[in-house]
Amino acid sequence: MTYNTNYPSIDDLRKRAQQKIPRFAFEYLDGGCNEDVNLHKNTADIRAVELKPYYLSPHAGSSMKTELFGHVYDAPFGIAPVGLQGLMWPNAPEILAKAAFAHNIPFILSTVSTSSIERISEITEGRAWFQLYHPADTALRDDIIRRAAAAYCPVLVLLCDVPAFGYRPRDIRNGLAMPPKMTLRNMLQILGKPEWAWQTLLHGQPNFATMKKYMPKGLDLKQLGLYMNQTFSGRLNAERIAPIRDKWKGKLVLKGVASEEDTEMAIKLGLDGIIVSNHGGRQLDAGQSTIKPLAAIAQKYKGQIKIMMDSGVRTGPDIARTLASGAEFAFLGRSFMYGVAALGKQGGNHTISILKTQLQQVMDQICCEKVEDFPKHLIP
Repeated sequence: MTYNTNYPSIDDLRKRAQQKIPRFAFEYLDGGCNEDVNLHKNTADIRAVELKPYYLSPHAGSSMKTELFGHVYDAPFGIAPVGLQGLMWPNAPEILAKAAFAHNIPFILSTVSTSSIERISEITEGRAWFQLYHPADTALRDDIIRRAAAAYCPVLVLLCDVPAFGYRPRDIRNGLAMPPKMTLRNMLQILGKPEWAWQTLLHGQPNFATMKKYMPKGLDLKQLGLYMNQTFSGRLNAERIAPIRDKWKGKLVLKGVASEEDTEMAIKLGLDGIIVSNHGGRQLDAGQSTIKPLAAIAQKYKGQIKIMMDSGVRTGPDIARTLASGAEFAFLGRSFMYGVAALGKQGGNHTISILKTQLQQVMDQICCEKVEDFPKHLIP
């Protein structure tokens, strides 16, 4: 695995990304909600987890290979869904999907990202997962699910942690709340980032590619914002999940779980997995960090449903801590977007290589031979 030695850490990529993209785009990527309390708590609480090495135990080497939903991935982490990826860096979803496919890790496409289900499926030969923002209209819901099935998506991810849009002061200041607007200040920021501006011109203004066929033509930005607000109803319940379970023949995962009660409901509804998540600290500042409910959920429900986690996971050691705390798989969002914003087409491969190298080093260091052995190294 090779990577650009000028940027050997995720923090290096973050700093470079901040230099290369307009401030409004970086703040959309980097920020949380309200006062960013849970944003910072996510990673801080993960990094409070400690691992025990067994230096004198027999060790024949470590393998990161992980079986998940019938597929053996080369590493126990994947690329989390991120909305408006093309805003942070033009063509970002395709760059990341190609890198994920090359490295044999999962890529999850968001409903509100800037590449379509069909295009990402083509790039990944039908291996990409799809995350569904629940539409208010049943016919629209069913058509999006039909398209995901026709694109051979193996896993459908239902998002449950956006019953209301998070209150994000930076985005409001920058005109990136709903409805969005482009201010003079934003235009000046674009002029200061010529490579980003040129790439955006080359690839075209980012749009919600999966949703494009359903949108009335000629919407201005204000009308687009109103349309998106009216189209999606983020509040899920058993009555909304049950018909999706009936229609979807592949694996079904609930993302945004933060309690034992919701985990139990997911099991009762016949879901195949959950992603413990708080939307990267972008929805509820007064909530728990993700690692806290993960530990309780894993202890009670492991073996009954696949348990995964995102939010606050930034590095290889963070992945190790997450797995040791009971997750069977981890997903990262911001780390990959920093990589693409910093290094463009090379950003996806570079970030995956860093994470694989870091995680392999941790496994070798603590004498952990298999991913499923990580909990044996957790220091309570």
